[in-house]
Amino acid sequence: MIALAWLIPVFPLLGWAVNAFFGGKMSKGISGAVACLAVLASFAVSLGVFFELLDAGEHAHTVHLFSWIEAGNFVSNFSFLIDPLSSLFLLVITGIGFLIHVYSTGYMKEDEGHNRFFAYLNLFIFFMLLLVMGDNYLLMFVGWEGVGLCSYLLIGFWFKNREYNNAARKAFVMNRIGDLGFIIGILMIWVNFNSITYSEVFAGLKGMRTDDPTLIAITVFLFIGAMGKSAQIPLYTWLPDAMAGPTPVSALIHAATMVTAGIYMVARSNILYTLAPTGMEFVAVVGLITALFAATIGVFQNDIKKVLAYSTVSQLGYMFLGLGVGAYTGAVFHVMTHAFFKALLFLAAGSVIHALHHEQDIRKMGGLKGRIRTTFMVFAIGTIAISGIPPFSGFFSKDEILAHAFNHSPIYWLLGVIGSMLTAFYMFRLFYLTFFGKFRGHEDPKHPIHESPPSMTIPLIILAVLSVLGGLVGIPHLFGAPHLLGDFLQPVFSDSVSRMIPLSLSHTTEWTILAITLSCAGLAIYLAFQAFRKKEIIPPASEKEMGVMSRVVFNKYYVDEIYNAIITRPLDKISRFLSLVADPQFFDGIVNGMGSLVRWSSGIIRYVQSGYLGFYIFLMALGVGLILLFKIYL
Repeated sequence: MIALAWLIPVFPLLGWAVNAFFGGKMSKGISGAVACLAVLASFAVSLGVFFELLDAGEHAHTVHLFSWIEAGNFVSNFSFLIDPLSSLFLLVITGIGFLIHVYSTGYMKEDEGHNRFFAYLNLFIFFMLLLVMGDNYLLMFVGWEGVGLCSYLLIGFWFKNREYNNAARKAFVMNRIGDLGFIIGILMIWVNFNSITYSEVFAGLKGMRTDDPTLIAITVFLFIGAMGKSAQIPLYTWLPDAMAGPTPVSALIHAATMVTAGIYMVARSNILYTLAPTGMEFVAVVGLITALFAATIGVFQNDIKKVLAYSTVSQLGYMFLGLGVGAYTGAVFHVMTHAFFKALLFLAAGSVIHALHHEQDIRKMGGLKGRIRTTFMVFAIGTIAISGIPPFSGFFSKDEILAHAFNHSPIYWLLGVIGSMLTAFYMFRLFYLTFFGKFRGHEDPKHPIHESPPSMTIPLIILAVLSVLGGLVGIPHLFGAPHLLGDFLQPVFSDSVSRMIPLSLSHTTEWTILAITLSCAGLAIYLAFQAFRKKEIIPPASEKEMGVMSRVVFNKYYVDEIYNAIITRPLDKISRFLSLVADPQFFDGIVNGMGSLVRWSSGIIRYVQSGYLGFYIFLMALGVGLILLFKIYL
């Protein structure tokens, strides 16, 4: 089956082609079915590849397709690398992607751009698969840019709305800033290793000293790319605005595709980072700050999707914290569990929005527990899972990251626990305000609140099961059970693990930090219960009713306004000056002046070409005379 791995990205590409070129001639049902079957076929092959990889003696296989670029010394093949890391991501992308496709058939049923939507979804899956399957940084970059393009198309899917277009443009521009760092990192890899293929680059690391300045620079520039794609400080503001796209798009971006690209890239380059501890520290610090910063914002948001969006930014911060402290398996583990419960939460939020006819403000919800019971149940599971409560999936992956953080620095661990507390608080705040108390919205008798159709609820139920059981593949050794995921990924990270300080916490210490973490999460849930379930406190309708600090956090620390003040507006003013003043009066003057000069000079010189023989003889004699004078006197 590994030899047929090239089929995995081909199926979604075919699905895109069919919907893009023939979608207008097909019914919505057939269009959706084509898109779903394309991703399902990819999932089936990915599953076959996964099981063959489990049985194979060798853990890394290269599927060479053709020679791609040859220019001088630069050679790049179009080849796929199939190993445990890429295999795991293939299952997540195609598995979660398929469920999101099925859900979309119900959610987008009435949309006039139905066929176009599924064409974009298939293309999104194709580029993400290309990103994780490539055996070199250039092919990864092609997928990297492809998912950026697709996110732009899907965030601005409802392009008649100017606000949505601005959100799409913002995502596109901010990602290009990060991409510049990624390009510089790839160029530095090529210059220093004379190759961009993973195996050749990693083999070229032998003999390099730890924390070589070149390695530090490469890892930092690569990570700048990840900061854009995976929404880390300071390049995170595009992700909450990306909620402008349809809800299934949010689920796809946040759970299975785009934002996990940065995590994959750093995990794939793990040996580079291990040999550059300064670069790792940079990753850990940025991740930790992002996790805390975004969690505080999530506490004060009232848009159901924006709470989840800031939650994603925060959870991605946890993943980078894990990568930065050497918990490579833990970070990838959290990618997987996060894909389960974040896809579940976004799609469940979509079900709520669907039931309330596009209402997204949780202040206008409440009392939905008994009216959309399936959505309520799965949302509860997702909330418990992301809050890190055992035995749900989020507990195991988050605990692994926090244990490594403690091993690296107790301060990192403490800040991580505070972030975890905030996560539990804002998620249960969201849960209680949405489903408990009295209904606070406007109910239209012609369109009563109702549960979503099976095409939407069945994917939710499957994701809920995964959110409950998904963590069992990574049970800590503390519990005496095998860490199946760690054993599976061991060949990918073995070189790095052998060079790092091992996790050396005693069982007493592990039990202690585990008890503290759970107690903090329990306290946060209790506070949320007291405030939003028992006392039924409703967030204020106006900013004027908030305190100063609450208003600052509610406005997301005014980061967007600061960016507008120090970057966007000055650039707009410079552009306006260049357009209205410098361009017409200076640059146009230079260009027009050059034209006038040429026209004037040609008008003078044209007399030389008069056609009169006598004039030519006169010039010839004059020239001979000047040459003689030159020879005589000089």
